[in-house]
This record gives sequence, structure tokens and C-alpha cells, in this order.
Amino acid sequence: MTAMKIDGGVMATDPAAIARGARELEDLGYDGVLTAEISHDPFLPLAIIAEHTERVEIGTSIAVAFARTPMTLANIGYDLQTFSRGRLRMGLGSQIKPHIEKRFSMPWSRPAARMRELVLAMRAIWDCWNTGSPLDFRGEFYRHTLMTPMFSPGPNPYGDPKVVLAAVGERMTEVAGEVADGMILHAFTTERYVREVTLPALERGFARGGRARADFAVSGPLFVVTGATEEAMADAARATRRQIAFYGSTPAYRPVLALHGWGDLGDELNRCSKRGEWEQMGELIDDEVLGTFAVVAEPEQVAARVRSRYGGLVDRVMLSAPPGADRERWRAALAEFRA
Repeated sequence: MTAMKIDGGVMATDPAAIARGARELEDLGYDGVLTAEISHDPFLPLAIIAEHTERVEIGTSIAVAFARTPMTLANIGYDLQTFSRGRLRMGLGSQIKPHIEKRFSMPWSRPAARMRELVLAMRAIWDCWNTGSPLDFRGEFYRHTLMTPMFSPGPNPYGDPKVVLAAVGERMTEVAGEVADGMILHAFTTERYVREVTLPALERGFARGGRARADFAVSGPLFVVTGATEEAMADAARATRRQIAFYGSTPAYRPVLALHGWGDLGDELNRCSKRGEWEQMGELIDDEVLGTFAVVAEPEQVAARVRSRYGGLVDRVMLSAPPGADRERWRAALAEFRA
């Protein structure tokens, strides 16, 4: 079976807790430590994580790209790449129109095309700093034509950071294949969807960008139902059913359900969400749907089940220790991903 890298998340906001959590993940054998843009900035904790770890890659899963400009992201990426001594994976996502316009007060238009241009603009800025060439990026959405010596940090001693894009639909997936170093799957996906929709879209992107799958990493924050006890497993299953129902209620994700013949389920979940029936929605996710979206296994079996389902498709998996998990038991479970 194909070995996979394992990423873990740090959600704490206290600096000491961030450092402690990152060191713990590194000690357990995780390959990467990630933050997310939810109720706090996703980049600031990475500076702390970089300072208090030696080996793990660091990254965002995700930061909202359209809340920032290419220049802002280029600066942040440059500095975190330097602080971490070359360990940054900058994960970017588009978010959705209401959040971009109403929460961030930023423009929204043609997200896949805008994301493509944002990444290319960011790379043009890095190239200017690394080579001293004039900054002359002129696109439909972004224009960067001024860089004086005072504002150039010069070549990055660790090279450019990796840029990975979150994608669900085919257009954004194609963009990831064309211009990014990797892709973050949405948790609301299935093995069949990855094989029949995601990978063909990536291949179209690779062809357009003259790139190869071997130079690209697919990451998956996949649903995993596990637990140290039967009660913990049951709790995890209930929580995962609710998560699947929540995502399934979003019209943009209906194609994943429709591929399996569950389009009507997506319509019903959407109606329930509009009525605020959040608890009842989880009850609509039966064992077949749960088992299709999630790997359900005891800790010792998680690696084998994930690798049998996604081996060769996914290079990295984001995985958290189940509540109450024994430290050494979980360490051994993680090691199985690399066996």
C-alpha cells in the first residue's frame, strides 16, 4: 500500500498552547501542522509553530485568498517560508460570495479565474524579489507594476513556499492542477468522486500548465469515524452524520451526492436547513451514506482502511486523535500510514 503523510491541526489561540500543541503533534509523528481561518487569523500562529518545531511542515488549511491581495499573500508567504526554514505550505481557498462581499468587503467575480490569476500574480512578485527582474504583472483582476528596492526583501534563501488550493468543483480543480503545487480536497468527497471527477479535472489542469502529477500533492481532510471505546465510536458517528448532512445541504456540493444517485437527499437536506432542522438532518444520513463518505474503523485499523480506499489518490491526510485516545496507541496508529 502507498504511504501517506499525516497532518494535524492546532486551533488554540494562546501562544503557549499553540507551541505546546505543535510540539505534541511533531512528537507523535505527524508530518504537518495546520491552522485554519475560522474565528482567528490563520497565519500568525504559524510563526509560533515554526519557532517551536524542527521537522514538521506548516501550513494553512485554509486561508481565505480573496480576503487579501497577491502582494499581501506574497509578503506573508515569504516571511513564513523564511521563519520555518522552508517548511511552508500555503493553503488557499476562495470561500463563498456572501462572505467575501459581506464579511471581508472584497470583490467577488469568477472565482476559478480570479484564483488562477492571484496565484500567478503572487509567483510574479516572488520572481521579482528572487531575480531582480521588473515587476510587471497585468491581469484582468490584479495589476502589480511597482517594486522599488526598499520594498523588495530580495531572494528567499529557502525558495518559494508551496501553494496549495482547496477545490470541490471541476473548474477550481483544473486551476489547482495548472498553477498550484497541490490541492486540498473538501472533506465532503468520496473515493468515487475523486476518481471520476477530481482526478480527470486535475489532469486537464496539468496538461494546460505543462505539469505532472508526480510534482503535485493531493491532501484530504477526510471524514474518519474512530474512537477508543464503543461509546466514543458512536459519538463520532453521530457527529460525522451531522457534518455530512450540513455540507450535503449546500447546493454547490450536490454534485457529489448526485454522482451516487443521492441528489434527492441533497434537496431534502437543503429544505431541512432552511427550516433550521439541524438535528433532524443528521438522522437522514444512513449507514450506507456514512460509510461512503467516512472511513469507519477502530484506531488500529484506520490507516489500512484509509490507504485501501485512497492509496494512490491522496498523498496527505488530515487526521485528529479521537477523544480519549491513548497516546502510544495513537502514535502506533499514525505509524501505520508510513509502513
